[in-house]
Amino acid sequence: MGSGIAQVFAQAGFSVMAVDIERARLDRARRNIEQSLTKFQEKGKLTAADRDAALSRLQTATSLDVLGHADLIVEAIVEDVQAKRTLFNDLDAIARRDAILATNTSSISITTLGAVTNRPDKVLGLHFMNPVPLMPLVELIRGQVTSQESVSAATEVCRRLGKTVVEAADYPGFIANRILMPMINEAIYAVMEGVGSCEAIDTVMKLGMNHPMGPLTLADFIGLDVCLAVLNVLHEGLGDPKYRPCPLLRRMVAAGHLGRKSGQGFYTY
Repeated sequence: MGSGIAQVFAQAGFSVMAVDIERARLDRARRNIEQSLTKFQEKGKLTAADRDAALSRLQTATSLDVLGHADLIVEAIVEDVQAKRTLFNDLDAIARRDAILATNTSSISITTLGAVTNRPDKVLGLHFMNPVPLMPLVELIRGQVTSQESVSAATEVCRRLGKTVVEAADYPGFIANRILMPMINEAIYAVMEGVGSCEAIDTVMKLGMNHPMGPLTLADFIGLDVCLAVLNVLHEGLGDPKYRPCPLLRRMVAAGHLGRKSGQGFYTY
């Protein structure tokens, strides 16, 4: 997600600084961005000059200190509330007082993250869809005290990225995952209970419901650990048993079967 977000900003003409604690991840991210831009070029959606210009606007660093002059900072780290709160506290100390701090969280409270800063009015959610360069939607989530000025500025930035912005309230899962994750969870229950094979369940949803990919394939693509984290947020935040993560999902995550990124999930990659 981080590399995809960096790519769309660079393509749209913004100067981008991608930061990670590990240089190896940054090098991999840059390679992924180069490959993605090359594919756009090969398909005729991007000229060679535009590709090179986008790459020239992308820099990388392993220290947050380089973000002191940023206008907008978009966080895309692990889906863990304590890790994000720690990061937002650090960013608040480094960033300009007028800088907007955004999170790509798919479920965690924006208000909770903004509360650890001295600028909760400038903290909001920008939930990009995966893969970011291809998916046109961004969920924009306003916290309890996020200002209209911040929302308007973030909306304009997303429009410059060529994205469609949909505002969502600060409730667990927002709109996308409040609806998507229970469907994925139910598909996993159907596997566990022997209702159908993974292939059968995905085929029904693709051919019967016209979904571009089945829920189990999608879960593997998202990452089963991420699915579990979002369902835990929904279950804890809303207190409704209908969001209880399927035991099979918990077991697969415990076994390290996380989907595409681990090579094994509901399918083998």
